[in-house]
Amino acid sequence: MSEAEFDYLLETVRAEIEADVRYDLRSQEMFFAPIPTAANDNDGPWPLIPFPDGWQASC
Repeated sequence: MSEAEFDYLLETVRAEIEADVRYDLRSQEMFFAPIPTAANDNDGPWPLIPFPDGWQASC
């Protein structure tokens, strides 16, 4: 394969990749869509409630 043929091949592949990215709207939707919130979003972490004195957790 000569250098001219290799350059032609690279240019053809580059053009096809750019065309696919330009016309593929699904790949761009994720940049414009709002970030979904979790179904169990409780506005932050819950406070830590310690066990009373003498109590302990076990499995």
